Amino acid sequence: MKDLSDNAKRNNLEKQYGSEKEGYHEQHVKDNLFAAILHDYVREKSANRRWSMIRWGLASSLFFLMFLSLFFSGDQKYPISAEVSEHTAVLSLTGTVENDGDINALAVNKILKTAFENVNSVGLILRINSPGGSPVQSALIYDEIRRLKKEYPEKKVIAVVEDIAASGGYFIASAADKIFVNKSSIVGSIGVVFNGFGFVELLKKIGVERRLLVSGEKKSMLDPFLPKDEAEEFIIREMMEDLHGHFIDAVKVGRGSLLTDDPEIFSGRVFTGEESIILGLSDGFGSVSSVADEVFGQPYIIDYHGEENLLDKLTENFIIRLVVTLKNLFFMQTVEHSIF
Repeated sequence: MKDLSDNAKRNNLEKQYGSEKEGYHEQHVKDNLFAAILHDYVREKSANRRWSMIRWGLASSLFFLMFLSLFFSGDQKYPISAEVSEHTAVLSLTGTVENDGDINALAVNKILKTAFENVNSVGLILRINSPGGSPVQSALIYDEIRRLKKEYPEKKVIAVVEDIAASGGYFIASAADKIFVNKSSIVGSIGVVFNGFGFVELLKKIGVERRLLVSGEKKSMLDPFLPKDEAEEFIIREMMEDLHGHFIDAVKVGRGSLLTDDPEIFSGRVFTGEESIILGLSDGFGSVSSVADEVFGQPYIIDYHGEENLLDKLTENFIIRLVVTLKNLFFMQTVEHSIF
């Protein structure tokens, strides 16, 4: 009986121990599972917080760069690719040459300087579509091209005449190292013109009396409401001859011995592109793309001209600054690794 009682107690203890062990194991599994879940939760929260800080930092950096690009943008007049890629620079000169016209020396000369200074530009193409205009504005652009050519002798300037390069338009073209045309282009018009109207007879017919007071006998020269004066006309003709002489001298300096001795060249008439080659006013047939490829050996073209709205300017300058910053950062890291 005693043995049976001892066995029963032993069995009860074993059951109790087994039950406790099973309960302990189950609790241990639950604790481990909870710890794993808690660890994953904390890790996910940490990762989210880390990414949130990274996103906030990037957003702040982008905003800061955007702010800099808006208020400290400088005078870049070319796309972002001009900062990082070798290219042929193109400056489009389209319209009349006037102080406040489509082509004016202040704007053009600033872009010319930018194109020459950019180390990634292999040369400059002047894409010309101009009937001319102001002799002064034309001369200012002409002089700046020649000055920059001396400062950067490794960079050539090629003029490409599309529709027309007449008068002041050709004045500018003659500063280039070479001039290429289409056989149907209009080239030349090396001369000076002055025009006006006379209303003397009209005033008589409608019964209007002209009353004019001047200080200086030539102050009213060529007044359209006064009769022609031969002495005044002679003065204007002398002045026009001087301007014509300046134009001729500039063309001779630019074209040199390439010009023929045909007197028609400086008569003020225009020629087709085909005729201009024969006369030495241009060098051959070509387009912007063919010159970039065959003369400069760099078919990738970037146009340095064109007005931008505020959004385009902001985006462009922001990207420029971002890429330049990344380039500088990469360069700094490269230097550090090379040292250590």
